[in-house]
Amino acid sequence: MNILMVLTSHDKLGDTGLKTGFWLEEFASPFYRFKDQGFTITLASPAGGQPPLDPSSEQADFQTAATNRFNQDEQARQLLATTQVLSEVNQADYDAVFYPGGHGPLWDLTNDADSIELIEAFHQANKPVGLVCHAPGVLKNVKAADGTPLVAGKQVTGFTNGEEAAVQLTDIVPFLVEDMLQQNGAIYRKGDDWSSFLAVDGNLITGQNPASSEVVADEIIKQLQ
Repeated sequence: MNILMVLTSHDKLGDTGLKTGFWLEEFASPFYRFKDQGFTITLASPAGGQPPLDPSSEQADFQTAATNRFNQDEQARQLLATTQVLSEVNQADYDAVFYPGGHGPLWDLTNDADSIELIEAFHQANKPVGLVCHAPGVLKNVKAADGTPLVAGKQVTGFTNGEEAAVQLTDIVPFLVEDMLQQNGAIYRKGDDWSSFLAVDGNLITGQNPASSEVVADEIIKQLQ
């Protein structure tokens, strides 16, 4: 099985002067779930090369067995440093796609024509599309075959308004994931803040927060098997 993982290339947290990017746990946990299944993993990002890591995700409180494994895995670190350019990626070469979160995707992948086209192609080919935490925000401009928002009428989840308020970025982010999904007609579902929560609607698989990244990966594996 060939899995594509799409990461952000955006590193600025609005106008705060602070850095953002992808969230380490949301990348590392699924990466090793896929790797340990023997899947071939390709990493891509809009700019290619090394995607920016949200420095907050390196704090001690947010480390897991998977992040520790990644930090000691030279081969994986080299793979991450050399992501392919997203515009050169072809959906037909992969069996599924996974988007880790972090705040970065809200700024670049949400409006990235290549990402939008890619998700539409995966969905229409009935291949698993997995997104976790802030990554469901990249569905904002993705359309179904009939031109309506892809998420309309579908059960989805993503970073909650309460979780965004807790990290004090409600007024910094370009939009709130929970609000956007509802505005686009999604049947938005959520669990308790910071608890693992999964929403599955056909081949569209979404996780609420960092704690949900592994269950999204497991659902992708289940669908592929």
